[in-house]
Amino acid sequence: MIKSSLYEIEMKVPDACKILCRKNHNKAEMRLFRSVIDDEYRIDWIVDNLPGAMRNEEYDYVTRGFPVGFVAPPAFEGGHRMHYLYNHVRIILKYHEDFTQFKGARIVGFEIVPFSINHQWDRLEEFDEFTTTLSTCNEMNPAQNDPGNFQSMEEADEVIYTYDVKWVPSDITWAHRWDVYLKGNPDDEIHYFSIVNSLMIVLFLTGVVAMIMLRTLRKDITTYNEMQTLEEAQEESGWKLVHGDVFRAPAFSPMLLSVLAGTGVQVFAMAMSTMTFALLGFLSPANRGGLLTALLLLFVFMGSFAGYYAARLYKLFGGKAWKKNTILTATLFPSVVCVIFFTLDVMLWYQGASTAVPFSTMCALILLWFGISLPLVLVGSYFGFKKEVFEVPVRTNIIPKTIPDQMWYTHPLFAIALGGILPFGAVCIELFFIMSALWLHQIYYVFGFLMIVLFILIATCAEITIVMCYFQLCNEDYQWWWRSFLSSGSAAIYLFLYAVWYFVSKLEITGFVSSAIYFGYMFIIALGFFLLTGAIGFFACFWFVRKIYGAIKVD
Repeated sequence: MIKSSLYEIEMKVPDACKILCRKNHNKAEMRLFRSVIDDEYRIDWIVDNLPGAMRNEEYDYVTRGFPVGFVAPPAFEGGHRMHYLYNHVRIILKYHEDFTQFKGARIVGFEIVPFSINHQWDRLEEFDEFTTTLSTCNEMNPAQNDPGNFQSMEEADEVIYTYDVKWVPSDITWAHRWDVYLKGNPDDEIHYFSIVNSLMIVLFLTGVVAMIMLRTLRKDITTYNEMQTLEEAQEESGWKLVHGDVFRAPAFSPMLLSVLAGTGVQVFAMAMSTMTFALLGFLSPANRGGLLTALLLLFVFMGSFAGYYAARLYKLFGGKAWKKNTILTATLFPSVVCVIFFTLDVMLWYQGASTAVPFSTMCALILLWFGISLPLVLVGSYFGFKKEVFEVPVRTNIIPKTIPDQMWYTHPLFAIALGGILPFGAVCIELFFIMSALWLHQIYYVFGFLMIVLFILIATCAEITIVMCYFQLCNEDYQWWWRSFLSSGSAAIYLFLYAVWYFVSKLEITGFVSSAIYFGYMFIIALGFFLLTGAIGFFACFWFVRKIYGAIKVD
């Protein structure tokens, strides 16, 4: 929620140590200040749609907002941990003038320099915000951070809030005023190392898949197709032996699998569309909330993909309850997200937080869900059930084949846990920057890198699932449907574990509500990642199995 402040600024009119107000804070208010300083709360300001930023002079980059105050180390005050408030701010506004192009001046920069000053004034005079002259800073004595005169927040005290306004001419044009925010931390060069790391994983997996496809599979297919006698056919082993069961419907909830796979296609279409719009420059950071709005709208409009693919898979599995399948596809994932989001919002309402989503916005989201997403899923499901069943190259036997005893390393849980490591490893470095943008006041706008990482993730999920599926079929275990989805989808478990590590090591969030918000949102992100990676692995494996069994002769 954006609100107007009490600060008064006139175009190109500087001010020095202007008094905003005087406030007597009691012990409870001081305790609250100390709490928000410990929790590293920051103040976000906006001028002419530019977020206020603090500049790091050493590395020449900025971070959004400025902290409420700071904590001095124990050695500073003789072993005591002291809290100090930033009660004075220097507002630096950069402007650009070009009388050949436009009239007047345009604001192209907004920076903030905070100070902690225990203001002093002549107590013999009555205090007046407009006439009182402070001895600690005035027009002749600019504000400065004096360690011996910081504004302490340990006891009830009077605090005078002041500010400077400084106007600086700049050569930055209006079109490039956001560049400083998008520059980010100079350590961002690690993006290149992230790409190289991910490419190494993909090249390794591609080599393994190529070896399987070009050498092992070709040899297997040639051997199977050259078998002439009954004795030779009876002695066959490996993946051909399960050709009569490989396309048997999953034993556990084929409807749920089809719903998850269909929703995963919807998330995939949303991700690809969002990345395309971002690369084309349609999602400018100047439009606050533009990225989140685009994600929501594109997810809603991609509902037909979920309905179509869920219906086709459910039809392949021989399902008859098409109405239940369609309703589940339209409601399962959105319902989980809605319950989590609404629960978190109730907590924010109870705390009186300004970030709580208004009731009208909640109604608009529900209207989008039932008014647009649900009908689109129904349309996609209709065409999916009307379409012919996915063609499979071999018939399914009436009596299922007994699966031989498996070794410990082929156990489903071990295979699923192993399958998610490489997909997560391909994105873990880039994930650090995304997490910093979400929780550490940075702006993430390197969508070119992110698109490359997305393609690497797609390749990694597809290849690792194909490799795992091949080894599973060679062990004559034909129950690959769920395992193919969960093998690549298990990367979401590692993502959530990474979020737990990030919470413990990088953030200093205290309080139940703040922690619940963090883990609630990260669970939603992990759930979406699970559907995305699971669907990629599932459909890659489906293509692989159809391909190899279509290449052999089966009587």
